[in-house]
Amino acid sequence: MQAKAGTIAQKLLNLYRQEHVIFGGWAAVNQVFINEATPDVLHELRELPTGKNLIKHIENLRSGKTPMDSINRDLLPYGGLMAETIATVPLTADEWSELESGINAFTTDQDGLDKIQQLDVIKKFGDQWLVAIRAALSARPDLLDKWSIIAKTYRAYYLWKVASDMLNQPLSERARAQLQADMPEYETYLPMFGDAGTELLAKLRSFITTMKPIDSDNAPDAPTSI
Repeated sequence: MQAKAGTIAQKLLNLYRQEHVIFGGWAAVNQVFINEATPDVLHELRELPTGKNLIKHIENLRSGKTPMDSINRDLLPYGGLMAETIATVPLTADEWSELESGINAFTTDQDGLDKIQQLDVIKKFGDQWLVAIRAALSARPDLLDKWSIIAKTYRAYYLWKVASDMLNQPLSERARAQLQADMPEYETYLPMFGDAGTELLAKLRSFITTMKPIDSDNAPDAPTSI
């Protein structure tokens, strides 16, 4: 695998698989596919699991067959399971009331995330709660923007934990390539924590080069709020 093209190919595949938790959805990730899928990257994608599906999707985008905010149903990651299992679960009037109250009371900190995840309507969807609620809110655009803030906050705290854990152990070549592929996400979300996030991001960049553990004292807990 060519180092640079291979890293970009893995990043694009990650975006393809994680679209359901990325702010902006297909409209956001499709633009990245168009901009970064060079011939070398497409060649590397062909060798990765589900890479051929992503290649076909990129071809559809470039030909105009697929709109820039969409994807052909046959090419959905996980066979469309993430979308289909959600659309079939309606919310009751009580669940709508609980959800709206929770969204309106949300604060951009760990305490706010904890309270949201304790709602019965959230726990109903298990690990798929982020994408499930986003799908349900397609009927409530007045709440969708607020939900996007919740999703971004959750992703920021998740990536902080992943980054902090990573800094405390040796980095294998495979993990190094994965970290390089994921850097755009870290660069998007960690600065939400201000100076602390910028400092952690700098350590990640240094970690890619050294591949040696960083003392846990230098990888503190996430700030209490964003």
